[in-house]
Amino acid sequence: MLAKPVSKCAVNEMDVAIPQLNRDPDVAPTDLVLNELLRIRSEIVAEADQSAGLLDRVHPSFRESSKNLLHYLALRRRDIRPLQLRLAALGLSSLGRSESHVLANIDATLEAAHKLAGKTWDNDSKNSNSVDFSQGQELLSVHAEDLLGPTKARRSVRIMVTLPSESAQNYTLIHDLLSEGMDCARINCAHDDPGAWLKMIEHLRRAEVALGKSCRVVMDLAGPKLRTGPLTAGAKVVKVKPKRDVFGRVTLPARLWVTSESAPVLPPSFADVTLPVSSVWIKSVRAGGTIRFTDARGAQRSFSVVDVIDDGFWAEARDTSYLVPGTKLYFSKPFVETAENVTEVGEIPPRESFLTLKTGDELVITRDIVPGREATRDSGGRILTPATIGCTIPEVFDDARSGESIWFDDGKIGGVIERIEDRKVMVRIVHAGIDGSKLRADKGINLPESALRLSALTEKDIEDLAFICENADAVGLSFANSAADVDSIHGQIDWLGTGHPAIILKIETQRGFEHLPDMLLAAMESPCCGVMIARGDLAVECGFERLAEVQEQILWICEAAHVPVIWATQVLETLAKEGMPSRAEITDAAMGHRAECVMLNKGPHVLHAVRSLDDILTRMQAHQTKKQAMLRELHLAHTIKKDR
Repeated sequence: MLAKPVSKCAVNEMDVAIPQLNRDPDVAPTDLVLNELLRIRSEIVAEADQSAGLLDRVHPSFRESSKNLLHYLALRRRDIRPLQLRLAALGLSSLGRSESHVLANIDATLEAAHKLAGKTWDNDSKNSNSVDFSQGQELLSVHAEDLLGPTKARRSVRIMVTLPSESAQNYTLIHDLLSEGMDCARINCAHDDPGAWLKMIEHLRRAEVALGKSCRVVMDLAGPKLRTGPLTAGAKVVKVKPKRDVFGRVTLPARLWVTSESAPVLPPSFADVTLPVSSVWIKSVRAGGTIRFTDARGAQRSFSVVDVIDDGFWAEARDTSYLVPGTKLYFSKPFVETAENVTEVGEIPPRESFLTLKTGDELVITRDIVPGREATRDSGGRILTPATIGCTIPEVFDDARSGESIWFDDGKIGGVIERIEDRKVMVRIVHAGIDGSKLRADKGINLPESALRLSALTEKDIEDLAFICENADAVGLSFANSAADVDSIHGQIDWLGTGHPAIILKIETQRGFEHLPDMLLAAMESPCCGVMIARGDLAVECGFERLAEVQEQILWICEAAHVPVIWATQVLETLAKEGMPSRAEITDAAMGHRAECVMLNKGPHVLHAVRSLDDILTRMQAHQTKKQAMLRELHLAHTIKKDR
């Protein structure tokens, strides 16, 4: 398997060596530091002065924040690591925690350095309007509360939860999420419809009243998400398979729920397989009986009836079998066909299709949504016709070029574009699992090296925005790539005139990351805004090995702008989906404490995930705020034995 190529994402490029500040042996260390600090101060003050027109456009609530952002950007245009070492050697602030109060930190350091050198600094040169440490924290706190709501008494970081489709019919689920600690409810407009969204919000408002709690509603626009098209439907067959130990002995029979084909009822509890059959036949079945049949392979098989209720019955299987529509099931008298004795399995949904792709395979991406299909092979296993699949936005390939990389399903499969034709694109797979990887329909496609000309707002987004403006507190701008994208959604909201939800910039592309400062200044033209680090697509775009570096820079830039950040994508994902987290996930969730909000995605165990995240964030609050370690008393410090 080939290694993933290093992305071109514009972050600090692998320069681990720290350049040394030129030192004149005749100049005292304090004087060297003073000279460098004064040069830096002059540059950052000039930066804000030269951008006065830009600052005039931002909302008054962000006026000082936008100036601090420009100060921070000016500071970070040079490598100050040598200066930091010298400052630390003199016992002075190394500027490493200056994000929220750049000029005030430099001024305080300058004043201390002057005193250390036995000199007096002209106070008249200081900027009395600069944001100090406490003001920087307060501004960020105020902006976070405006966007995300108040914090808990014992937890300063909010928890956002993506509402699953079932919550539109399940008030109890939303009630329990709010009770367990959900502060913000996220609705993804890529799924469901306005009717379901309204039900979710109504359930949430009802739960707020019942629990005496408040919860913000954030609705994400679907955006121009490039995805794989449909695949040819799979076979209509269900596999019934019991669990076995290493010796092949059955440890847990397969559970079957058998219900009426004409009026199907969901199983009362978990079922491995659901079978639709005749309602008349169900009435003749008795607990303790046996159902016999010949499966799709011609094998003689049977089920044991365990329990019969009004809506259907439960059965168990101790042998593997395959059933298709039309398979005859016999109760009581084997293979005797009477009206009460036999029925046929009804309509079964087709199995999910997928393409199996291996390193070296060719994949054809078609410029239409005709269902794709697997590759065909000869008797020796060699490919005759390569696998094909469509895509949802084929015009993106007008901006792609041969030799550029292409990634599928959040980076699980990678390829290189070999050639682009009028109706199709030929891709060579260079990154896949050892035994191949499965590519399914509706999976994301990323072209990180291609300069795509896509608007952040689709026609569907503009339609959904009308609902969002009337019902949500904030709107997530998916795939935000430029200040023009921010201006576009501002214009649409103003045109609708029915409400003004706060805008959350979702940073999930390389372009979005590179244009973050410009987009922040555009977003700060409104009184409330935020940023979401959408780490799924962002990791593919910028390279998995660079994700930690990229998300770190986003946190810094946003803190400098006093703009709240939402830490999102795959937080405690295996816990939410499978009920058990990995060790790496716990550490990742703890790192999320440096943001103002952490987002959980949906899953059958999401309530457990909310409880766990609440505990993690509460514990971390005593240890760290942003980049600053909080030196609470450590029990470990009392454990040393002095009498060994």
